[in-house]
Amino acid sequence: MLAPLLLLWPMSIAITYLVAKSIANQPFDHALEDSITVLAQQVREVDGKVFSRLPGSARDILRADDVDQVFIQISGPRREHIDGDRDLPLPPDDERLRNGRVHFRNDLMHGTPVRIAFSYVNLRPLARRGDEPWAALVQVAETLDKRAQLANEIIKGVILPQFIILPIVLALVWFALARGLSPLAQLQERIRARRPDDLSPIDSRQVPEEISPLVGSLNDMLERLSQTIDMQKRFIADAAHQMKTPLAGMRMQSELALRQRDPDEIRRSLEQLAKSSEAATRLVNQLLALARAENQPNAGLAYEVLDLCDSARDTVQDWVQASFAHRIDLGFEQPEAPVPIAANAMMLREMLSNLIDNALRYTPAGGSVTVRVRRELDLAILEVEDSGPGIAPAERAHVFERFYRILGNSAPGSGLGLAIVREIAQQHGAEIDIVNNPRSGQKKGSPGCLFRLTFPPPCVTDEDNC
Repeated sequence: MLAPLLLLWPMSIAITYLVAKSIANQPFDHALEDSITVLAQQVREVDGKVFSRLPGSARDILRADDVDQVFIQISGPRREHIDGDRDLPLPPDDERLRNGRVHFRNDLMHGTPVRIAFSYVNLRPLARRGDEPWAALVQVAETLDKRAQLANEIIKGVILPQFIILPIVLALVWFALARGLSPLAQLQERIRARRPDDLSPIDSRQVPEEISPLVGSLNDMLERLSQTIDMQKRFIADAAHQMKTPLAGMRMQSELALRQRDPDEIRRSLEQLAKSSEAATRLVNQLLALARAENQPNAGLAYEVLDLCDSARDTVQDWVQASFAHRIDLGFEQPEAPVPIAANAMMLREMLSNLIDNALRYTPAGGSVTVRVRRELDLAILEVEDSGPGIAPAERAHVFERFYRILGNSAPGSGLGLAIVREIAQQHGAEIDIVNNPRSGQKKGSPGCLFRLTFPPPCVTDEDNC
């Protein structure tokens, strides 16, 4: 704040000087106005001639001044000289000034600045003769030495205290800012002294009240960051635990194949090794897909308006060969009109692939899986139904958890597919419902399962937030 204060100080001096000049002019202007009144009373008109009755002693009194020079001038209606100093400059010939009032102006007398008071005195017995105004001009002027002295005295009286007050103000400002910012410096030191893994909240009781909202927002951010880091730690721990099983199986099968001498036994071990590697590959791919889905909001992937029918049909075509291998009837149903949604095409495809894969794995051979796209009002509906064993109502809230497996279920899988589905659905603002398949015929032990995803209507303008 030192620079603004030092900038304001000369501005204050300039303003003070202007105010001092205005104050200094007022008493001297009043004195000139009184002199004009005295002179105006001495102007007379007799037989069309204007003359002054001002005695010499009165003229000497008006001119008496120890500092300034005073000039007097009386002129007739035709600007002819009547009395006083001939060299005093005349005012501009402006009809608006002929109103009997005293006016002031600044001018030069022999190259010296002077302050002039003047007034037009109407000679009432012969106020008008023809078209000419019949008025005498009375002027009194004085130099500006006394005014300058008074203005300087006023400035000294104002500026000198400022020389004393300004350092005191600067010292007080310096002290107040240092005292006010000291809690911030202490807060900075406390934050710098923290360990890199310390995400505990900052104690807001030890900070100034003005920055308490900032500290509160910082604590909220630290809490969210802590939750994200804890989630990532759990994810890494779960992933490492899940990877142990296929890797251990692959190692065991490879060691067993190395000890075998019978070609048939070696082939069986290699087949088991291939299955284990396939399971490990699928697990790694799903881990990567889940990580990509969780980080998608920060990855800069833009949403676009696309036809849900086209995306679903293309994804179903990718799983036709897999359905033949499982001996399952894979079908697709769509309306005649397009069903637009705002989505990321890659993430939408990943989500539907996991739903279809989940349905194919849990549907027995000879069953059916149907992917259906439909529309209800402005909402887009995506359904994946199967004729498998279904999901008990008590288990439906848990199947979206990572690595969760329903007890007694022997179908191969890593427990990550539905977790990926939930993450991508949440990012697209879609709601997921799990119900029994109403078209499965309600066979005993095979109620079927229907996953229903409801998407909100797409954005209609660029300003909408998708």
